[in-house]
Amino acid sequence: MRSPRRCSRNGCPRQAVATLTYVYNESTAVVGPLAAFAEPHTYDLCEPHARSLTAPRGWEVVRHEGEFEPPPPTTDDLVALAEAVREAARPAPRPPQDDQKPNAQASTPPGSSTSRRGHLRVIPPSH
Repeated sequence: MRSPRRCSRNGCPRQAVATLTYVYNESTAVVGPLAAFAEPHTYDLCEPHARSLTAPRGWEVVRHEGEFEPPPPTTDDLVALAEAVREAARPAPRPPQDDQKPNAQASTPPGSSTSRRGHLRVIPPSH
């Protein structure tokens, strides 16, 4: 599944909800809703970074009024999620039982028993 766009700030793991664009000829930083596509020379920001952004001295910050919301899931995201759920719901193949394996009795001494749990085998001590 395609992962959501992340905040461009170094070390920030949050999901992006806003896009920062610099308009250099007007000395303006514009923080608006998340752009539909990641563009060169723009920066995706999470809500805390979008709200606390400051611009250099002499620059103006134009900030979106209202709430920043994550983008709705696309149909690609929904299809990938449905496929992941189907894959998780498939039953795991059953491992073969010890008594169904050929020569299972040949590896076990007479009079002793073994039990198998996952990839481990428990062999009782012989007396």
